[in-house]
Amino acid sequence: MESVKVAVIDTNVLIRYLTNDEPQKAKAVESLLNKASDGELRILIPSIVIAELVWVLESYYRMEAEGIAELVEAILSTPGVEVTDKGIIASALKLYRDNSIDLIDAWIISFVKERDIKTIYTFDKKHYREIEGVETKVP
Repeated sequence: MESVKVAVIDTNVLIRYLTNDEPQKAKAVESLLNKASDGELRILIPSIVIAELVWVLESYYRMEAEGIAELVEAILSTPGVEVTDKGIIASALKLYRDNSIDLIDAWIISFVKERDIKTIYTFDKKHYREIEGVETKVP
């Protein structure tokens, strides 16, 4: 029995697909994702790619958190696509969308909650002030 090939997708591939700003490239990515859905290929997306994706969609494409969260959630649920730290990302997306904090701060909160850590040392306490179960301290 032949094993399924595993490949990694870079951020720019997801950008082309999600924005369709280069239709020919977007179509090629769609074909790749269809192969993953059909079980011909397994795609692995490192969590850092998701962080960069959100940053690019915010800063370059000027998208709002709600729209970005919907796109990333669609990626997380794509058959044949595996995203590292999927649980942390899903939790962070909810915080990002619902609490008007940037994704990285939401990621940190999700990370500490998953590991049952109660304290975050930071000089930027305002981003964490309304998050239940997380205490912030200044070093």
